[in-house]
Amino acid sequence: MTPASLFDLMDPRRLAKGAAAFALGFAVSHSDVDAAVSSHMDEVQRRGVLRCGVDTGLVGFAQTDETGNWSGFEVDLCRAYAAAFLNDPDRTEFVPTTTLDRFRAVRDGEVDILLRNTSWTLSRATRQGVRFSGIYYYDGQGFLTPADLGLTSAQELSGARICVQPETTSALNLEDYAERYGLTFTIVSVETVADARTAYEAGQCDAFTSDVSRLAGFRRSLSEPERHMVLPDVISKEPLAPVVKDDDDAFAMAVEWVLTSLIAAEEYGVTQLQALDENEISNRPEVRRLLEVDEEISASLGLEADFARRAIAAGGHYGELFERNLGEASPLQLERGLNAQWKEGGLMYAPPVR
Repeated sequence: MTPASLFDLMDPRRLAKGAAAFALGFAVSHSDVDAAVSSHMDEVQRRGVLRCGVDTGLVGFAQTDETGNWSGFEVDLCRAYAAAFLNDPDRTEFVPTTTLDRFRAVRDGEVDILLRNTSWTLSRATRQGVRFSGIYYYDGQGFLTPADLGLTSAQELSGARICVQPETTSALNLEDYAERYGLTFTIVSVETVADARTAYEAGQCDAFTSDVSRLAGFRRSLSEPERHMVLPDVISKEPLAPVVKDDDDAFAMAVEWVLTSLIAAEEYGVTQLQALDENEISNRPEVRRLLEVDEEISASLGLEADFARRAIAAGGHYGELFERNLGEASPLQLERGLNAQWKEGGLMYAPPVR
C-alpha cells in the first residue's frame, strides 16, 4: 500500500462513513439477537408446557409404566429443563418419536427438545435443519447376541442376520465395519426397539446392533436376560446430545447451559437437597455463581437468574440422574466410564459458569 492510499483511507469523511455503517450493522445484529431471545423460549413459556421428543420405549432412558407414567435418564433431563424454563418440572409433555421421524418432529415444531439417544454427527448438524446443544452421554456401538452362540468378537458374526434400525448411525457404522474387516451381513431393518425385540426373540436375526447403553436396556427387556450378552467390541463413537431447531441461538444456548449446570453441579458437589434449600449460601464463589447466575447473562438466555438451581432441584445433578437411571442403583448397572467427571478420568467437563 502506498503512502497516498493509506492517507486516503484515513480521510475523516471516509472514517465517518465507515463508523456509521458499522453502527448500523451493529444495530441490526443487536435487534436480531433481541428477537432471537424472545422467540422460542417465549413460545414455551406462553404455552406453559415443554414438549420433549423421547424414545418409544427404552429401559433406563425413556419408558412408561402400566399407568402411563414416564421415567428414565432422558425423561429426568426433560424435567430439569422444564424446571429451568417454567419453574415446574411437571410441566412436561413426552412425545414418542422413532428414528425415522425424530428430526422432522424437531423441524416441524412438534417437540421443543429432542432427547432420544441421538448421536451428534457432521451430516446431521449440517443437513437436518437442527442444532445439537451439548453432550449428555458418551456412548459407542456394540452387538447383542444369544450367549449360547459362544461368540467372543463381532468379527465372528460374518454371514449373520443383524437387526438394525434404519437411517441411524448404527446402520452406517455397520456398513463401515463390514467393509473394514471384509464381513458380510444380512440386514434386518427394525423401525423401533419394540420391533427389534419381536424380531430378535423370534429368531429372525442373530444379533441386534445399537449403542451399548441401548443394548443394556434392550437386554433387560428380554424374557431371559441372562441368556444374552453384549459382545466386547465397541465400533464407534456416539456422543448423545439434546437436539433443537436450528433457528434460535438463544434457545439452543439455554438448552446447552442447563445441561452444563447439571454437570457443573456434580463437580461442585451441589446435590438436589442442597439446591432445594434456597436459604443455603455456599462459601465457594463458583457455587454461588451457579445457583444465582448473573441476571444480565441469564436474561440473554430468556431465563431467570436461579434457572440452574431449579434444574438441579428437579432431580439432582448429573451424577444423581445417572446413578438413579443407569448406574449401580438402576436395573442397567452401567459403569460411569467416559461419562464420569473429568477429575475421575471421564469426559464430563463443564465450562466455567461465570
